[in-house]
Amino acid sequence: MQACMSRFTRSNANEKCEAFQVSAYAYKAGRKSAGGGISMTKRKKIIKEYILITIAVILMDIGVYVFKFPNNFSFGGVSGLAVVVTHYTPFTASQINLIINMILLVFGFLFLGRNFGVKTAYVTVVSSLLLNLMEVLFPMSAPLTDETTLELIYAIALPALASALLFYENASGGGTDIIAMVLKKYSTMDISAALMAVDAIIVVVACFAFDTRTGLFSICGLMAKSLVIDKAIERMKLSKYFTIICSKPEPICDFIMKDLHRSATVYKAEGAYTHKDRVVILTVMDPKQAVLLERHIQAVDPEAFLMVTKSSEIMGKGFKRYI
Repeated sequence: MQACMSRFTRSNANEKCEAFQVSAYAYKAGRKSAGGGISMTKRKKIIKEYILITIAVILMDIGVYVFKFPNNFSFGGVSGLAVVVTHYTPFTASQINLIINMILLVFGFLFLGRNFGVKTAYVTVVSSLLLNLMEVLFPMSAPLTDETTLELIYAIALPALASALLFYENASGGGTDIIAMVLKKYSTMDISAALMAVDAIIVVVACFAFDTRTGLFSICGLMAKSLVIDKAIERMKLSKYFTIICSKPEPICDFIMKDLHRSATVYKAEGAYTHKDRVVILTVMDPKQAVLLERHIQAVDPEAFLMVTKSSEIMGKGFKRYI
């Protein structure tokens, strides 16, 4: 009898164990299936990021090849250094740019290892190769126009816009940015000041390598470049912070959550003059959503008091993180 009970107990235990193993396998399979869905979403996101990065590289190289190289503008960076070096060597600016960037790329992998950004490596390689391809397909022996000031504007604006797009996608333009990454890791020096000093040295050398006019244009380009980049980045990061004081919070909050897919913070308040109960809604929108929200508020609660503040520094869930 005891032997039969023992066999029954072991058999029951084995069945439970097998059932548990089947459940565990099904759970793992579900996890893998869910993981596949997440992987597909991430893949689409990565493809979108690299499309935008490639567009930024094309804009940057058009500005450099079409407007910067023919006019010998040398306002810093590897492309500026390439313009100066090509004056003393038989190589073209595109070839010098490729050589310097490849050296810096190896330099980055040696000193930064796995921490070296894949996007930075991608930008460095594609940009360098694209400049050389442009040189073969569209050779330029002289500036595009006779308007040097106009060409300076494009030589500043296109790479600056490209730099802002790269920043938006958590990438960098390579070149001297790689030196900045190494210095940041192995020293405590001010990286911005160091890069500005290097750019200034390149501009000073350009004044001696070329004529005074080219040197002065390069100085103007150096001063304007950082300002344009900062403004472009600020514009791309722009969000609008809403403070809404109203008496009908429900339709406004519903619109924010269901239609705009954002959230909000709500708290009760009292009017200082009327002593009437009011509700304060705090929320943050991108510029397009801000227009839609303003229209909705006017439609559902025309008496609502609305304060909108521009902000380029919003951090948290639902908003992009930057370098």
